[in-house]
Formats: sequence, structure tokens, C-alpha cells
Amino acid sequence: MEVLNPTTRFSDRVADYVKARPRYPDSLVDLLHKAIGLTHDHVIADIGSGTGLSAEPFLRRGHTVICVEPNPEMRAAAEELLQAHPGFRSVAGSAAETGLADHSVDCILVAQAFHWFDAGETKKEFTRILRDDGWVCLVWNVRKTVDTRFLERYEALLHEFGTDYEQVRHRTDRVAGGQELEAFFTRGYERRVLENWQDLDLDGLKSRLRSSSYTPPPASPQYAPMMEALAQLYADEARDGKVRIPYDLEVFYGRF
Repeated sequence: MEVLNPTTRFSDRVADYVKARPRYPDSLVDLLHKAIGLTHDHVIADIGSGTGLSAEPFLRRGHTVICVEPNPEMRAAAEELLQAHPGFRSVAGSAAETGLADHSVDCILVAQAFHWFDAGETKKEFTRILRDDGWVCLVWNVRKTVDTRFLERYEALLHEFGTDYEQVRHRTDRVAGGQELEAFFTRGYERRVLENWQDLDLDGLKSRLRSSSYTPPPASPQYAPMMEALAQLYADEARDGKVRIPYDLEVFYGRF
């Protein structure tokens, strides 16, 4: 279905994506340093790298990261965001056709994207580009939906106005739930959960909502009612001018 095309569905949401999607904490870098022995001598390939948010903490810590992204608008945003980092490289490619050389990377990072990939084709390509005993790390920022009234009401808003929210959420939950990862990581994998969160003002919350590909675009008749409902939600639930969105940063790492 065209609506689920991962290469094009974020093209008109890049500015909001850069502005308001959750970043990735330094604790992710620390985890991989300790858990898989990641060092600055290792080359990281960030596949489906989007606007570069997942590569940023690694580049900031002095790592070499090759960002592979098929969407030209998102790739251009990453190049603008990350151009000052000496370890940054940008490549037009996909999970099935990265364009990278055989056995050229030590660690593959996939953040918020693996559920869009064809697992079989992806595994073939990852096996080709990984060096011997290379690692694959799959990462999702999983937004919490309960525990506070704001989170519950935000979730209800997405169900009310989302175009294909339930379908996308199910796709993510199914992949991260276990069976597909067990088939993908034939040598087994480890799972860790880290804390992450965003504190957003109204402008940031609007951008966060618009950055989600399952929400109506401005041309939709549902857009204005959705934004009115969001403004009311913020007015009711904000404290000191902010609302907090917490995440479980789920990290899966293993070898083939």
C-alpha cells in the first residue's frame, strides 16, 4: 500500500521531524561501548538514518558513522545537521541495497526503521557489508501511552485523528515483540531498555504530532480539528509551560 511506503511517507514532514522527534541519549553510546565493545576504530553504518538523529550522539562522541537513507529530503536534512562532524558520511541507499562495500562495517545501527524493512533481504545485505563478528543494533523509542492523564489523552487523540495509526503501531509492536527478531538474529540477541523523554512547549508538541506519518497533513479536513484538540489538551495538562513524553528506548543487539 502506498500509504505504508516508508521511503516517501515522511517527505513532507522533515522540518517537524528534525525539530520535535526524540533524540537519542548518550546512554545508548555508553551501552554499546560496554555491551559489544564498540570503539572509535569501528565503522558504524546507520541504515535508514533519516534526518540523522540516531547518528548524532555517536558522531558527537567521535565515532565514524555512514548514514544510509533512501529519502532525499531526509538525507539532505541529515547532511545539514551533521556536516560539521568529521566522522560523518552520507550515502543514498536502502536496507536491501546500501551501496556499501563487502565487509566494510563493524556495527550496523537501525533506529526507528527496522519495522519498515524486508527482513530477509535486509539480512542478506547486512551479512554482506558486515565484517566478521560484526554487530547489529536495532533501536526504538517507544512512546509510553499510560501513567499520566496527558499520555492517555494524547493516545486517544491519535486513535481519533490518525490515518493509519493502529496499523503502523501494530507493525512496530509485532516486529519488536520477538518472533521476527529471533529469526533475524540467528545467534541470539540481547535486549536492554533505557530511559528517554521529551519536555515540549505547545509549539514543540504541535511539531511532534505533525512529524508522525500517521497524522493528517494540513490539507486534510481533519487537520484543523486535530490541532484544536491538541491545543486544548496542552492547555489542560501542561505544567510550567511544558508536557512530558517519556519513552522506553528499546535496544536489541546481536550477531548473525
